[in-house]
Amino acid sequence: MYQLIFLYPPPADVEQFEADFAAHLVLLHEKAGIPAASKPYTLTKFMPTPDGALVYYLMLTLHFESAEALDAAAESKAMQEVGTDVYRISTGGVPAILMGNTE
Repeated sequence: MYQLIFLYPPPADVEQFEADFAAHLVLLHEKAGIPAASKPYTLTKFMPTPDGALVYYLMLTLHFESAEALDAAAESKAMQEVGTDVYRISTGGVPAILMGNTE
């Protein structure tokens, strides 16, 4: 399984981020042609570390069956538009974007 991972730092305004992120997911569904009820991704909200630090607020992981499918999605105009929106909603700093695979 191949993954495209977005790590969002703690937002400047949590309520605004939550609203913007909900709209971002709608955009993802529209641009990628994903039915609203389907979720080919996972969301992880992070908790503070034992010392109280919160390095990342949220992780969005998109799952793909092959490296070719991941590459095709990442290179598509629709996903590039969604990718631009990632930066717009990340008010706590630049999000980290990673690609990987699970074995």
